Amino acid sequence: MVKTQGYSLMELLLVVAILGILSTMGARLMIQVNRYFQLTVARTDLQKEARAAMYLISRNLRQAQAATIIIDRAVGQPFYSRITFLKIQGGSVRYYQNGNQLVQTVDGRNQILTKNLRYLAFSFPRSDDLSIVSVSMTLEKATYQGKKKALQMASERVRVMN
Repeated sequence: MVKTQGYSLMELLLVVAILGILSTMGARLMIQVNRYFQLTVARTDLQKEARAAMYLISRNLRQAQAATIIIDRAVGQPFYSRITFLKIQGGSVRYYQNGNQLVQTVDGRNQILTKNLRYLAFSFPRSDDLSIVSVSMTLEKATYQGKKKALQMASERVRVMN
């Protein structure tokens, strides 16, 4: 009996073919995993920014004097993209869109809430009740290969308490 060591040519060819198939599938799989990761990160970031901005806007609007609310637009910005009002405790507050930024101005001090703003709108959903303000915003962030992920924050109706 003769013992042979090593692999036959057929076994080597089979291993090379399997490795070739796995490597071509692996590259595609890694690209898809990377894209999924980028989309997930973008969605999470946009949700955090949208919730934080909506919280600040709602909190300040509830403390507004209803008779002082003015909804208009800044030059070169979309309609209804700026709201200005006075708070009960005193002091003026303004939220507006400046390009892709959402800016909060409290007593003359500006703060950028997000740099991913695509669309912002304030409106009065009922013409007979000016103590309810509807806020709607869309945030958008670049992901990969020139594509973007957008998040529409559902319109939230805020009741002005004063």
